[in-house]
Amino acid sequence: MTTRRDFIKKTTTGTAAVTLGSMVLPSWANAHILGANDQINCAVIGVRSRAKAHVLAIHQDANAKILYSCDVDDTIIEEHNAWCQEHIGYVPKVEKDFRKVLEDEDVDAIFIATPEHWHAPMAIMGLQAGKHVYVEKPCSHNPYENDLLVAARNKYGKKVQMGNQQRSAKTSQSAVEDIKKGIIGEVFKGEAYYSNNRGSIGNGKMIDVPQTLDWELWQGPAPRERYRDNIHPYNWHWFRNWGTGEIHNNGTHEIDICRWALGVDLPDTVTAFGGKFAYNDDWEFPDNQQVTYTFPGNKFITWTSHSRGIMKPERPGRGITIYGSEGTIELSRNFYKLYDLGGNPIKIEYEKELSATTNTQGIGALDVDHVANFFSAIRKDTFLNSEIRDASVSTMLCHLGNMAHDAGHTLQVDAKTGKVLNSEKAMQSWKRDYEKGWEPKL
Repeated sequence: MTTRRDFIKKTTTGTAAVTLGSMVLPSWANAHILGANDQINCAVIGVRSRAKAHVLAIHQDANAKILYSCDVDDTIIEEHNAWCQEHIGYVPKVEKDFRKVLEDEDVDAIFIATPEHWHAPMAIMGLQAGKHVYVEKPCSHNPYENDLLVAARNKYGKKVQMGNQQRSAKTSQSAVEDIKKGIIGEVFKGEAYYSNNRGSIGNGKMIDVPQTLDWELWQGPAPRERYRDNIHPYNWHWFRNWGTGEIHNNGTHEIDICRWALGVDLPDTVTAFGGKFAYNDDWEFPDNQQVTYTFPGNKFITWTSHSRGIMKPERPGRGITIYGSEGTIELSRNFYKLYDLGGNPIKIEYEKELSATTNTQGIGALDVDHVANFFSAIRKDTFLNSEIRDASVSTMLCHLGNMAHDAGHTLQVDAKTGKVLNSEKAMQSWKRDYEKGWEPKL
């Protein structure tokens, strides 16, 4: 049998139509079939911030072209057009209504970087229109949409990748392979953490909708609310009607890597502590939170979030620690560090190029790798690093964290379906209310 020391020495590194939003969309699932080297025509939807990373990554592929930039805010589009001219040398066509983009048979793939309440409905509409889909995390606003999106992928047969780009990090992939081979013995704990010091979002005032913004389309599937001055373009993250809180906004990344490293799926139990401790404002989620997930085989994952108002701990702003019976591994988007039980470093690997970790764009080399993996799957039917079925499980863990917080007690979970077995209150969050005519359906 190979000893752990020997191991360390050897290791270096269908077609259908759908009614949604009172519009019937045909499916062109067999149109514009791609060869291994064919150009992939893309549309980027929601272009204020995170989409910049998408655009730069798409531009790295010599045989990919951005046909459309799509956003409901004219001001954001104008800024983005100037940014595109500077950074990629051309300005894609502009559409305010993404449904017109889906009608264009020349579009092969859509990239979704909208507010979270749009992620799954838009992805499903894209699949039904015959498009491959790259959807930012989280892939759903609620568990019902998780299941529906996976079913849509299965029905329409297109590629769907979630934007948890650390799955494409060579160092993280190396670490997971090493863990499988026993480099730190039996793994039992994954620790995910995120620290920030976000300010107050204030108490919104009802004002007229800016003339540049299509507020009706911005809301889409969400029940209608009056426009307030502290929602658009970013603070929607902290309102339940449109966002999913910090556990989804950032925790999806780290919780996902912990789950991957431990080799676990849905949990047996979920317990959440925390609350809103900083500022008397409109923020509707915990701003400081601790969630613990237990799994078969005596494994567990913890999520620790210091989102605002609390001094950051003496550690990086985000990251993952994996604990095993014979050692420990630290992971981030940029490195893999292996330690023995005494805390002595044994191996350190760094990504060749760095990626941002705590700003709102998160631009970096991992986006290029993750998009390249998506394009390879489209062209060659290769393996997706964050295929939507698996990505939806990590998203579900985050939903369960919010559900446990709201329920106020430990949740017992059906590990096959993700449904909560001991809390009717928690299950009230399984599916949201939709604006009439906008509920996603297969």
